[in-house]
Amino acid sequence: MGNFGNLIMNENMKIFRRPRTWIMLSILALISLLMPVLLNEGMGSSEVPYWQAAITTVQVVFFLNTIFCVVIAAEAVAGEFTWGTIKLLLIRPWSRSKILASKYLSVIGFSILSTLLVVIMATVMSYMLFSHSVTPDGSGASASRAFALWGYLYVDLFITLAIAFMVSSVFRSGALAIGLSLFIMFTQNLFSLIFNPVRYEWAKYVLFNNMDLSRYMDPVTDFSMLDGGNTGMTLGFSVAVLAVYYVVFMLISWVVFNKRDVAG
Repeated sequence: MGNFGNLIMNENMKIFRRPRTWIMLSILALISLLMPVLLNEGMGSSEVPYWQAAITTVQVVFFLNTIFCVVIAAEAVAGEFTWGTIKLLLIRPWSRSKILASKYLSVIGFSILSTLLVVIMATVMSYMLFSHSVTPDGSGASASRAFALWGYLYVDLFITLAIAFMVSSVFRSGALAIGLSLFIMFTQNLFSLIFNPVRYEWAKYVLFNNMDLSRYMDPVTDFSMLDGGNTGMTLGFSVAVLAVYYVVFMLISWVVFNKRDVAG
């Protein structure tokens, strides 16, 4: 376990010794602090609950957070092939599975750190600028709602990172992993609209239709622009579907990486 801990530490050093990592974290922190200020200028602070301002800020900044995390995940494995350091890594007294696991855990660790940074900065600044009073109906501004939404946002990020990591491991291309992940981010809602479970029963099992768990937060919500709501889909169902996809992505990553010939 000690050797594996050193391996994880080594992967974290690779991530955090690069100036771009600190630049990305600084950008996230800066925008998380500035967004409440901009919201305060536009909406005022007298009646807007600070939890609502924090929710809005995190939702806006989280898109950028996902992009930065995808960049880290995309180069976790592909970068070793690009820089020609993969052979030096594999001759070490560690199995390929441990090497890949350490890279993946380091990516997840970075995503948790960046997410916490965004949430803490947004909440603190919103607390300083906005109202602490509770709305009469108590809707849309509670701590429980905020953390539930942020948890669902992270699940979306978690699956996106799994896709980026898999592509990085299989195709050894960081650019392809980043491009495909961004494509999924931008077209997720479009594919959910095209492959709508209201029209196609099998579409309930499509990845895109299950990534946005936040739609289950409200008792009544439309699945898309078309009529029909969630068509029998529940939070548990979507989590189960995502779990199956996640296991498949990880298995593909592990199998390909362990069988890849790097002699050339």
